[in-house]
Amino acid sequence: MNAEEYTNLDRVEGEHWYYSGKRRFVRDWLCRVRPPRPSDVLLDCGAGTGRFALEMQAHCRVMVLDDHEEALRLLRSRFRPDQILSLSGDTVPLPDGALEYVTALDVLEHVPDDAAVVRGFHRLLKPGGLAAVTVPASMALWSDWDEALHHFRRYHRPQLRALFPADAWEIVYVNYTNVLVYPAVWLVRKWRRLRQRLGLGAPAARTEDQLPPRWLNALLRSVFVTMAGWRLPMPFGVSLLLVARRK
Repeated sequence: MNAEEYTNLDRVEGEHWYYSGKRRFVRDWLCRVRPPRPSDVLLDCGAGTGRFALEMQAHCRVMVLDDHEEALRLLRSRFRPDQILSLSGDTVPLPDGALEYVTALDVLEHVPDDAAVVRGFHRLLKPGGLAAVTVPASMALWSDWDEALHHFRRYHRPQLRALFPADAWEIVYVNYTNVLVYPAVWLVRKWRRLRQRLGLGAPAARTEDQLPPRWLNALLRSVFVTMAGWRLPMPFGVSLLLVARRK
């Protein structure tokens, strides 16, 4: 990501309905499928500001991994040195089967070889361990936001499932999330793109960087979290959530 994006993220993600809701439903799914114990270890990959890992410390031991200096600066202010990992080449410096949980919240879209990253998750997890990932969905929503965050792609459900082959993983849950706001997000992003093409002045402030009014923020978060727990397959959404158990 561009350096300024970490500042934006750190400023809004504590309360913003999207970021706080995403952390909530990932935590809920981990606790539903395999409740963490104090001795369990979770590695949050692409930990960014570290907020999700900080919240998970109430449930288990946590480690954080990132390779961007802006993120590492924030992580060093929030975690002990022994909790912070950096990549050794393309490899996470942990032994095979060292972890009960691996999480990657909006990370896979940032890497060229997402399949290799998932194979790394498999190596790190103990049999029965859980991987939980979120990714942006639908290339129809591609925008300057994706470009600023250095995304390589947005996903559709079969594409994400294919990263977790049946001989290595049991898919516990995979579904679109953030369903109800999809039409509004599509319209806003197409309008921003049109403004840029027509040269109609500076781009409008991104909604992703703005905290809505408190009542609306709470309502959007509640709907976001609630629907992310539904088993009913959704036909589309702004994001995808996948939870998989290592065989």
